[in-house]
Formats: sequence, structure tokens, C-alpha cells
Amino acid sequence: MTTRRRFIQLASVAAVALPRTASASANVTDAFPSQSKELAEEMVVVSHGNVARVKELVAKHATLAKATIDWGFGDWETALGAASHVGNREIAELLMANGAHPTIFSAAMLGHLDTVKAFIAATPGIQKTRGPHSISLMRHATAGGPRAAAVVEYLKTIDGADDKAATQPLAADDVAKLTGVYTFGVAAHDRLEVTTAANNTLQIARPGRFARGLMHLGSWTFCPVGAENVRIVFAEASGAMTVTVRDPDPVVTARKSS
Repeated sequence: MTTRRRFIQLASVAAVALPRTASASANVTDAFPSQSKELAEEMVVVSHGNVARVKELVAKHATLAKATIDWGFGDWETALGAASHVGNREIAELLMANGAHPTIFSAAMLGHLDTVKAFIAATPGIQKTRGPHSISLMRHATAGGPRAAAVVEYLKTIDGADDKAATQPLAADDVAKLTGVYTFGVAAHDRLEVTTAANNTLQIARPGRFARGLMHLGSWTFCPVGAENVRIVFAEASGAMTVTVRDPDPVVTARKSS
């Protein structure tokens, strides 16, 4: 049986434990308790070179140092991965100080030779693994500048550290034929936009999304940068162009509309 004194004690505890106002819940979104996708994306973007904004974001949410986004088709990039492939030592070290997980790519850029050697000794063949956007381990080391020179020299002795996709040239006539808008539904965003990029190459995107560069493997078959297992296949039949995305099974087939 609860005495009046005990009831008063419990009520006092509850009064302390419960918030006096629900105003804090006004900022709760459907994604809660996950962190904001928009903040995670911004964190990865600014980690390519905006030191001031990186400092602001980790001061607000230190765990954003571990932010990761998919640029498309599975081209995943972390904030640390962004800093590593552009050679931004200050941002990389700041992110790791706030909990970002070091990788063989960050070690290569930072010039941590013993760490790179240990990775390769522990996992033979890992040097062939490409980082975000299909950037090789060697290119990460090169981005590190003089302080990573020893890593560059070491990787020159390791087979596969600078492997590149076996791409094929694409004729100008093919570029013109393949570019355009391909639709697969009735909504405004149910389309794939194939446009030209640098060096007579192609890129593909949904409306309003980041375009992903396409590497031509031959016979109008491509893979997106950072997602070498995905295949994007163009075909022509009865004068109509189509594009099919396979990952590895068919995901979508779209027909050229313009």
C-alpha cells in the first residue's frame, strides 16, 4: 500500500524527470533517431576542402565525423574518404580526432607507411581495392604529397596498387546517340538523364541528383564510377534506344524519349 508520503516522493521524482515543456520535440523528424541525411551529405561534401565548415559540424555533432553517403549505384563515400582522396591532411586528422575510422586509404594519404604495409600483409590483395569514385590506393598516396612519398615508392613495388578499369574509347557518334532523357514511369522524376562529361565520356543521373560518370567497358556497356559491379547497358531496336541498369539483376529499363 502506497502511503501519502511515498506518493508525494514519487510525484516529486516524476516532476524532476519529466520535461516541463514539449517544445524540444518540435525538431524531431520521421528519421529520428537517425541523424539528418542532409547533414551527413553536407559533411561528406565539405570534407573535400571546407575546413571551417567541418569544424562547425563536428562541434555541433561530433559523430558526423563518421558520415557516409551513397553518391549513386553504391558509390559510398565517408567524410574521411573525401578528405583522403583529395589529400586534405588537416580535415582528415580533424575527423579522426572526432571518431572517424581510419582506413588503408587515409593511411596512404597521410604517409603512414607501416600501417599501409600492415594492411597489405594482413589482407593480401587489398591494395587492388578502389576507394570512392574508383580512385586507386596509389592515387590516394600521391594526393598526400611529399609526406606520403615513402608510401608512393612502396606501392610502386606492389602489384595492383594503381589498377584502373579496362575502359574502351567511345566514338563521338555513339556519344551523340546515347545522350538524352530515358523514361521508365509517368512521374516527372521517373527518368534517367544521360549527358556528356569531360573527355568525351558520359554521365547519368536522376533529375536533381548528382551525375555519376560512366566507364565504357565496350559494346555500349558501362559501369558507374565507384560501382564497378553495376552494369548500365544501352541497346537499340527498331530505331528506339533503351538503357538497362543491372545490379546484378535488372533494376530498371528506360526508353529514350528525347
